[in-house]
Amino acid sequence: MIALPDLGTESVMMRGLRQHTGEAGAAAIGMAAMALALTVSTAAAGADLSYRARAPEDEVVYFLLPDRFANGDPSNDLGGLKGDRLKTGFDPTSERFYNGGDLKGVLSRLDYIQGLGATAIWLGPIFKNKPVQGPKGQESAGYHGYWITDFTDVDPHFGARSDLKALVDTAHARGMKVYLDIVANHTADVIKYKECEGRYCAYRSKGDYPYTRHLGLAGEAINDGFLGDEDNRQTTENFAKLVRPDYAYTPYIPKGEEHVKRPEWLNDPRWYHNRGESTYKGESATYGDFSGLDDLFTENPRVVQGFIDIYGQWIDDFAIDGFRIDTAKHVNSAFWRAFVPAMQARARAKGIDHFHIFGEVADPDPSVLAHYTRTDGYPAVLDFALQSAIADVVAKGEPPARLAHLFLADVNYADGEAGARRLPTFVGNHDMGRFAMMARKANPDATDDEIKRRVILAYGMIYFLRGQPVVYYGDEQGFAGTGDDNASRQSLFASKVASFNATPLVGTSSTTTVDNYNPDHPIYRALAQMAKVRKADSALRHGDQTTRFAAETPGLFAVTRRGDDGSETLIAFNTSKAEIKANVAVDSLSQNWRSERGECTSHAAAPGAYTVTLPPLDFIVCTTSKP
Repeated sequence: MIALPDLGTESVMMRGLRQHTGEAGAAAIGMAAMALALTVSTAAAGADLSYRARAPEDEVVYFLLPDRFANGDPSNDLGGLKGDRLKTGFDPTSERFYNGGDLKGVLSRLDYIQGLGATAIWLGPIFKNKPVQGPKGQESAGYHGYWITDFTDVDPHFGARSDLKALVDTAHARGMKVYLDIVANHTADVIKYKECEGRYCAYRSKGDYPYTRHLGLAGEAINDGFLGDEDNRQTTENFAKLVRPDYAYTPYIPKGEEHVKRPEWLNDPRWYHNRGESTYKGESATYGDFSGLDDLFTENPRVVQGFIDIYGQWIDDFAIDGFRIDTAKHVNSAFWRAFVPAMQARARAKGIDHFHIFGEVADPDPSVLAHYTRTDGYPAVLDFALQSAIADVVAKGEPPARLAHLFLADVNYADGEAGARRLPTFVGNHDMGRFAMMARKANPDATDDEIKRRVILAYGMIYFLRGQPVVYYGDEQGFAGTGDDNASRQSLFASKVASFNATPLVGTSSTTTVDNYNPDHPIYRALAQMAKVRKADSALRHGDQTTRFAAETPGLFAVTRRGDDGSETLIAFNTSKAEIKANVAVDSLSQNWRSERGECTSHAAAPGAYTVTLPPLDFIVCTTSKP
């Protein structure tokens, strides 16, 4: 494994090593770290940049939360803070607080990630967060990264900017990309409202509380200058007249937090909607606060330019390869129409032509997802529709025809089916929970082997059907969890969280009480093999997809994908618990076949027909040469 880079002769990391390993251990590790730091800088200087030529659909993405992946530097566990967990945010026994992972930990496990076949790392947000927030007795920590106060710096629980630089440079030297998870919808919960002390305020609509009145229609006129020009456009000058933010509530910043956010302009309540708590429906989904999180006034040109400057600087400073954008559907379209092209231009200026931007639009309806690629200008969005379909078919036993119906909607994306091939696909995540958990709940009497087969089958679909596969960290080690959100965010390093440790893993007798970086785990091995097959066959990354068979009961689902050279690759899935033997329609010129995964016959049964034999809950990948 890679050693940890030092940050100086008496860095924070070295002080922590002295505490945990003694002088001799710290000296030995420190020398190794210094050697790696030199290697990293040398490699970065003469790095092979060919990885930048890969298109988004060429990647296999590994998504991880830094706090839950690996603890490379115990000295930063408290984030430089003092006190109990309500001050530092650190409690390794709780699923709701920092557990200790950091960026040096990610760097130390790059061999593990790359051995899985991943070519890109998606880091959960690494920006400085409010350590703890929430009502009294319900507090939790910002270990997940989505409660940002400082958009310009790395959270000290995760390390420093130099740690991110070392990680990105080393990944690039290995030919791997790094995506940052970013937020523009909200900041941490800092702003309060005088009308609702000690509780969340109900949402107040624009109709009842327009921007031009103080606290409602009957209130005094305060912003009559906030009107469009002769073409009814909201100009920068007119937005500047919106000098009072108390049209719905009276916002204020508590004493001691007046300058907690960075850049400094984020501390002004004028740049927020201040309309109270979102109901996650209708107008409030765009203008309301999420559990108190301060919802940004993203219609305002000042806010738009502010975030272009913020995230453009991260591209300039670190040569980041892409952004996953949190809560994308809760921000107005005009913001993204300005922001996305600005980020692409900033990346091109750094020689990054395939800068990948994909948004989180948490909706299983493909027409809704497609809307954001057309109206908001997103190059791609996370494919929640395919995730829902795979969960229904593989975990819950719905017929594979469900998948065939979904793929008919691919033409609705911007760039049509080519746009659909850019969509990051996944089977579970840090919000909805892990696929193994879904399979267990849907099949409570299933054996461990059956659940393992269902997990591998589900991943086979995102590796070989159209899209860009995303592996949620820990799935490859059989992590399951018991629910969504915090319950699905176990640490790969030895955990002290009782609820995590009490939940059996899939495909192994191991538990989360010990480190889980086992390259021999059957799911890890299966995913590594899939990555090799996908890399070797361009049709599995770029090829047009044609549905060949979709059963109306649990059973056969088959597609073919066309290579640039005219070759044809067949992927056939069995979603039932019985063996299947069937004839599948293929191109009449596809006569000679070979196996890429599973057992494939060498010849077509007849021109235009190919016989497949599929074990229960399994799949095969067979391919032909150019006709």
